[in-house]
Amino acid sequence: MSLIATLSRLEAVTTGRAQPLATVRHRRLSERPLVFVPLTTAGEAGAPLGALVGTDRDAPRLLAVPQPRDRDLRFAFLAELADVVLPYVDSHADVVEAAERTETDPETGKRVKVEVELCADAPQIVVPSRAGVEFVRLLGRSMRFRRTAEQDPEAPHPAPPRVPLLGRWLTHYGERARVPGSSLLLALTEVLGRHWATGQSTLEDQHLGALLAWIDPPGGTSGAEAALRAELARDEQGQLLCPPAGPATDPAFDNKLLAPAIERYDRARTAFAAAEDGLEADTRLGILTAAEREVRELVLSRTRPTWDAVWRGLDLLRALPEGAHVEERWTRDRWSFTGHRDRVLAGEPPQPRRDDAVTAANKLATREREQARLDAQEALDDPLVMAGRRLAGEAFAGEVTEVVMAYSEGKRPSPRPLVTVRTDDRPHLGERAKVYRSLGGKPQSAECVGIDADGLVVLRVLDKMGRGKEPEPGSVPEKGDRLCFTLFEHEQRGGAKLPDPEQTPWTHGGPPGEPVLEAADPVTQEDVL
Repeated sequence: MSLIATLSRLEAVTTGRAQPLATVRHRRLSERPLVFVPLTTAGEAGAPLGALVGTDRDAPRLLAVPQPRDRDLRFAFLAELADVVLPYVDSHADVVEAAERTETDPETGKRVKVEVELCADAPQIVVPSRAGVEFVRLLGRSMRFRRTAEQDPEAPHPAPPRVPLLGRWLTHYGERARVPGSSLLLALTEVLGRHWATGQSTLEDQHLGALLAWIDPPGGTSGAEAALRAELARDEQGQLLCPPAGPATDPAFDNKLLAPAIERYDRARTAFAAAEDGLEADTRLGILTAAEREVRELVLSRTRPTWDAVWRGLDLLRALPEGAHVEERWTRDRWSFTGHRDRVLAGEPPQPRRDDAVTAANKLATREREQARLDAQEALDDPLVMAGRRLAGEAFAGEVTEVVMAYSEGKRPSPRPLVTVRTDDRPHLGERAKVYRSLGGKPQSAECVGIDADGLVVLRVLDKMGRGKEPEPGSVPEKGDRLCFTLFEHEQRGGAKLPDPEQTPWTHGGPPGEPVLEAADPVTQEDVL
């Protein structure tokens, strides 16, 4: 945690209200996101109890499983979920625009630019908390290898059509959520926590109701009081007024309301199955329908407060202006979405259960690179974030007091002006250390020539001045300019090239030519978009 974040949390405790950690919004918010509020059964991993899902704030679709241990009912829930999510995905998959991409020519081996299709927008899924992201990944893993009745007529519990396809999409979104800066699958508590600091721990911030209470407390109360009420306040039946939907449920709800309702549903279903004539069956069907409706109402009572809280949190985030680099990161999300769409359309098999060594290494390298890029871009977009980097000695700002034109030695001398900056910051600078500033959206580098105790830093500008003997206008700082230099690079370099998977040594899945340990499942009609 940075010093700025620590000071902001202390100020939040003192003032009783969350303090801003950013002046701009560092994540993309779609104009029509798909909000997904899942609810799971306690004691059984991945057993869905219900969900609220949809893109209409005032008309969510309620999905409920009256008996979560019944596999057929769980598959019916997943089929309903696919009926909501897949049309939303399809609506973005068909609208494309022309874009250029650099690829390797198989004949010459050179890098060339080719024109390809890029989806004009990408579907965005918003869940209440980080646990919701993990539940999406769990659903994807449990669905993408399911076999349908058409694929395997003898399967004891065949999955409904399109469920495997939904699993592939949820798996892709769950994996993309692990890439820093991605906005395809957002956990609202994490996004809010990135922009505001509360007076509670980061673990307590995972309670969406408590987090919103700190950021926007009701009139006349402090954030601490409102958050305590959101966490602990109960009604006359002993139920939480602000259920967390984490997606696990509260034990008091499970024991006092949910368990008896599911038991009544089980008895009604058993009685309906044992009916001996039509009149008796009609009567018992009414009892079964009422029992199922009771479970659905209980699920709605736990998910609707969180549904409203999610949209309230989105309103707070939309009030912030979007950061300058957010669109660039969203474009990479669009490339990711388009790439997965193309793999589905090409009939490729589902994602494997385990990544090979090269794929795993590439994923890790990508996440490390994107984290460094995100840290740099957030600082460049936001002066409040940059202030934290300045306090840490990773950047400095000041006024240019002198500019002396100098040139490099050699047959063709190039301009290397010396710029003196007076700063009150204490950067961790050493002789010949490189620093960077943003010039027209591109990083201009300089090296430290000297620094004294009075806060004077002498820099030698190295590039972005044109190819002529004289620097281009505006490329060299002028006396009186206030500038900010960073010790970190603005653009991240690619890592070392990894070998092809079939060329890895025996310690990482080889030797070459050996068969794959776990073959992918065959492609079926349900795997194709």
